Amino acid sequence: MSTTGPTRPAQVSAARRRTVIDALRRGAVPESGLDLLATGLDRFEAALDAELDAVASGGSVFKAVRGEYGSGKTFFTRWLGERAKRRNFAVAEIQISENETPLHKLETVYRRLTERLTTSSFLPSALRPVVDAWFYALEEDALAAGATEDELPHEVEKLLVARLAEVSRHAPSFAAALRGYRAALADGDEATAAAVLAWLGGQPHVAASARRAAGVRGDLDHFGALGFLQGLLTVLRDSGHAGLFVVLDEVETLQRVRSDARDKALNALRQLIDEVHSGRFPGLYLVITGTPAFYGGQQGVQRLAPLAQRLATDFTTDPRFDNPRAVQVRLPGFTQESLVGLGVTIRDLFAAGAETPERIGEVVDDAYVSDLARAVGGVLGGKVGVAPRLFLKKLVGDVLDRVDQFDDFDPRQHYKLTVASSELTDVERNLAASPTTVSSADDIELDV
Repeated sequence: MSTTGPTRPAQVSAARRRTVIDALRRGAVPESGLDLLATGLDRFEAALDAELDAVASGGSVFKAVRGEYGSGKTFFTRWLGERAKRRNFAVAEIQISENETPLHKLETVYRRLTERLTTSSFLPSALRPVVDAWFYALEEDALAAGATEDELPHEVEKLLVARLAEVSRHAPSFAAALRGYRAALADGDEATAAAVLAWLGGQPHVAASARRAAGVRGDLDHFGALGFLQGLLTVLRDSGHAGLFVVLDEVETLQRVRSDARDKALNALRQLIDEVHSGRFPGLYLVITGTPAFYGGQQGVQRLAPLAQRLATDFTTDPRFDNPRAVQVRLPGFTQESLVGLGVTIRDLFAAGAETPERIGEVVDDAYVSDLARAVGGVLGGKVGVAPRLFLKKLVGDVLDRVDQFDDFDPRQHYKLTVASSELTDVERNLAASPTTVSSADDIELDV
């Protein structure tokens, strides 16, 4: 990341400040308010905003984010998701995992997407509000075209057929489920309506009676998921949304699954990229995140040559000349200087809501923030790049909170950094267990 601090609004609401500070206190990435913390992301803004605008105009974009553990991939994608949401995109963040969300089962990925769907007005799952808004828009269009109240149901049906004509070529059951949902609501059958909507969201084990009422059969499969995604994009667009921003996070976990499942998942990813580039999904901005080992290793992208070709990006030049318009972008991670800059930003944000902001600035001055950042990096074997989460957790929960609550607390006298193994992630724990860090096999001393 850059060493320069973020540009923050002059006034920050107490609710936004509390959301950010509470998340950092827990050692988590905040769900919102990330613009308050964004450090060094200005180099990406122009290119990414242009891509969001292109998607809002009916285009589609695929982006791969590359970075080591702790380099800020989740922060980056949530920050970008916030920018998308301000443009009236719907947003969904999906964690890829072998057991919960295997990438080679696109029906499961679609189900997680609808479960995690958010808009600027609704928290997950926003599927029902989106569908309801779509039917309301169809009714408004029908009335604007001169339909009477008696003619309205018929005219809405005609518009439904017309708007979903392209989708019905690939997934006719998507339109059928929407009809079933509307019919159940008209009959006052809330249970059936909810069940049909669950089926539309890819949920398995929906009651057979509800499926019969909607005229659909079975559960959503791998191939039907792409058609349903296409249908969801149509519904989002017609209900007033600019598009859909989707993150497939931690795709590098594919390296740890069985070889047959890994090959299927890599091929599914290749298929998704091709479908996005073919124009099948207008209004979709799809992002994946992964480590350099995933993109460059033989257990990851390089295992499937066509996928490697699609993601190939030149990273041999100086990182400051990286192309943010490329299909793959690199997050270089934090340095000691940029970590201190972020800590100072958090301190100032915390102080703005404290009882005695002057005391916060005096006791936790820039020099102390720098010392704490260096100490946390030392605990993690000198790997400053993976220190931000733990550093911010300690800064907020162990230092700033105490300075704010206890008038005589001085962190230089009364606080000593301690790190329990239980509060570390696996990556942090491995680094903390190593008294020194090595950069190659030649650095390891062996007893022979």
